[in-house]
Amino acid sequence: MAPKLNKKQKKQIDALRTKIQKAQVLLTAAKKQPDDPSDITRLQKEIDDHKQQIETIQSTPG
Repeated sequence: MAPKLNKKQKKQIDALRTKIQKAQVLLTAAKKQPDDPSDITRLQKEIDDHKQQIETIQSTPG
């Protein structure tokens, strides 16, 4: 069972989820119109990094 999160951790996760959503919108646009192919890999890495940070926060005791 996941440890209980404190307010700071919940805020961090909310902020990261917002960043993920924004990056996903940009990624979708970049895939539709690939002006710069490096944008796609950069945005995907950014999303993966944010997801990893969320997992780290969730596994850390509050």
